[in-house]
Amino acid sequence: MTEETPGFEEKPDVPSGATPDDAEPKAASSEGAAPAGDASQDAALVAQLDQTRTALGERTADLQRLQAEFQNYRRRVERDRVAVKEIAIANLLTELLPVLDDIGRAREHGELVGGFKSVAESLETVAAKMGLMQFGKEGEPFDPTVHEALMHSYAPDVTETTCVAILQPGYRIGERTIRPARVAVAEPQPGAQTVKAEDAEESAADDKENGGPEEG
Repeated sequence: MTEETPGFEEKPDVPSGATPDDAEPKAASSEGAAPAGDASQDAALVAQLDQTRTALGERTADLQRLQAEFQNYRRRVERDRVAVKEIAIANLLTELLPVLDDIGRAREHGELVGGFKSVAESLETVAAKMGLMQFGKEGEPFDPTVHEALMHSYAPDVTETTCVAILQPGYRIGERTIRPARVAVAEPQPGAQTVKAEDAEESAADDKENGGPEEG
């Protein structure tokens, strides 16, 4: 029989050639693995943040594009609204032009009196408030873009094609002509420029023969 030695304590198995202190580095190495996991988690968060920023940038660009399209739509609608309003006003005033012509003829013949005068002046005032403007005066140069020549003649006292009579006034709204002024025009007398040039030459020749202006 073998006798057990009193006070003998069993110790954990230790590989041969190893000391008990070799177990401590394993615990230290397991504790050092934690920072590597945190770095991986941080990288994932950074990637997710980049994706969120990219998505936000795309949504912001979409919003800005929609806002620009809406602003263009509003401007286009406002422009169309103004154009439709101007066309409607022009059509209405065009229909009133014969009435205004009658009022003008009555005024020229002294027939614009009494209640008819008051109504006529009120109508002219309303038309002016709506933007209707009359144009066409005797003596102004003929402009085919705003004048319509109904009569033609020659005159020795004009140097260019000139409106010598307004047969029917023209009307415009802003820069838009709704009816040209119907006029009678006169052109310079054929040969008048030649005669004037000859007279100028003769006058110069006379001055030369007379010795010109006296010297002081």
